[in-house]
Amino acid sequence: MGNFMKYRHSSKVEDFVQEQIKSAHVVMFVKKSCPYCSNAIDILQSYYGPNFTENDIRVIDIAKRPDRQAIQDYLKSITGERTVPRIFIGKSCIGGCSDLDELKKSGVLADLLNQK
Repeated sequence: MGNFMKYRHSSKVEDFVQEQIKSAHVVMFVKKSCPYCSNAIDILQSYYGPNFTENDIRVIDIAKRPDRQAIQDYLKSITGERTVPRIFIGKSCIGGCSDLDELKKSGVLADLLNQK
């Protein structure tokens, strides 16, 4: 059994995450080198087009942040998962890349994205 360090999330991390979630209709916490994150961005780009702006989708790359572990721990505490991407639409977590893909296939994604 490994000895994993638990990162405590501070109110600063909580405030940062909550501010980001409230900052746009679609918010994604990602690590740009993650293939699932790239796929999720591609799915959303297919809806918005290649020239989407931060008003359409806010993408927060946590890969190089010193508090990335604490951010992921906090995301787990509010969503049940700490993996990326963590995708929020209308301030509600819809899950990760596979969840986004299922919403697209079912036709629900377009409805969620149009509920600005």
